[in-house]
Amino acid sequence: MNDARKNAETGKAVGEGSLTRRDVLTAAAAVIGASSGLMGLPKAARGQTGRVVKNGRIKQSICGGCLRGMKLDQEQTARLLVEMGLVGRDLVGRNDWDVLKKYDLVATMVPGAGSIRQGLNDKSMHPKFMESFRTNIKAAADYKWPNVICMAGDRGGIGEEEGMDNCQAILKEAVKIAEDCDVTICMELLNSKVDHPGYMCDNYPWAFELCRRVDSPRFKMLFDIYHMQIMEGDLIATIRKNIQHIGHFHTAGVPGRHELDENQEIYYPAVMRAIVETGYDGYVAHEYTPTRDPLESLVQAVKACDV
Repeated sequence: MNDARKNAETGKAVGEGSLTRRDVLTAAAAVIGASSGLMGLPKAARGQTGRVVKNGRIKQSICGGCLRGMKLDQEQTARLLVEMGLVGRDLVGRNDWDVLKKYDLVATMVPGAGSIRQGLNDKSMHPKFMESFRTNIKAAADYKWPNVICMAGDRGGIGEEEGMDNCQAILKEAVKIAEDCDVTICMELLNSKVDHPGYMCDNYPWAFELCRRVDSPRFKMLFDIYHMQIMEGDLIATIRKNIQHIGHFHTAGVPGRHELDENQEIYYPAVMRAIVETGYDGYVAHEYTPTRDPLESLVQAVKACDV
């Protein structure tokens, strides 16, 4: 789990066919090398990818876990993303921002307020969380980053309606700051069946009702496709019906939170086409953990979503 998501104050199918290693090597020119200034990449990364994004109707970014094991520094990661045609990185803290700017990349989601366990449904934490919102929304605006993340928190004895009221109360104040700064606050939908027992924002009715109550274009849901397939499914119809309340997407394979390949159950090209058809112009960030060569896995994920 990325630290920026664990603590939002400081700091997720099947593709169109299975890609072989030869597909990966053939699909992209060997641009990671001297000509692209990437000789600093580990040997295993050189010559394995190039411009992967062809259509670009889905603006794709990645969380750090997608390149787990690659041992790339910030500059190498940025250059790799540029070469592939990706737009940026997700769930990144302040230490990464200057390098992203240098390469005209976007920090597609940055820290906001609250954590998975202790979130906005805890009224006792509201003064602290408002300070976090003030600081983090302003910081995002200074860099022209689009989104900050927040979490509902665990139920922990808090009833559904009480939690709704508490989240609404702080968000009504926080969106005033967000509206002034042109930054969107996104609360993440997470599953409580497998990964996060007790998490409150784990279902469509509660999540989208909160959006209606806050009633601001600067508060939306981070729709994690992996988590919501586990919880409720019905992905395409739900996305189409509620796209006005969705500000960001995460991807990963179900079950296991691994590659977007033939070993999992979501057909990502169809989901992405539905997202495109709604007119959505935000970002889709990959947040899976690879079980094989990270570059092969990333090329496959990008291709599956580049509809």
